Amino acid sequence: MARAKQLTISAQDRPGTLARIAKVLGDSRVNIIAMNCATFGVQGAIQIIVDDIGKAKEVLDSLRLPYTEEDVLYLELENSPGCLGDLAGKLAAQGINVTTGYGTAIKGSNKASVVLRVSDLEAADRIS
Repeated sequence: MARAKQLTISAQDRPGTLARIAKVLGDSRVNIIAMNCATFGVQGAIQIIVDDIGKAKEVLDSLRLPYTEEDVLYLELENSPGCLGDLAGKLAAQGINVTTGYGTAIKGSNKASVVLRVSDLEAADRIS
């Protein structure tokens, strides 16, 4: 399975936070290819996968935004009913837990993008 580096950025939950981060990354020619946001009280977490991890980290460091980096599964699945269930079933059969996940597909597209943080990335890599 395909892997990617995911950055999880900690930031205050207030209007403009995502806009500021996305603009600075964009101005630095860093393309966000997957994104998820969540809030917890007054704090927020923005999870991103980008096309240039090194440059993205430089930008975040310059903004003094705290972030973590981790390996995740980043997959393209067929955009049809049951595909995510099939994948999740294969992971479960190997005792692999999905701890975080997000994805999207454009209506009418043949492919869907899925990001999964799993309990055992090495074992997940061996699943075909």
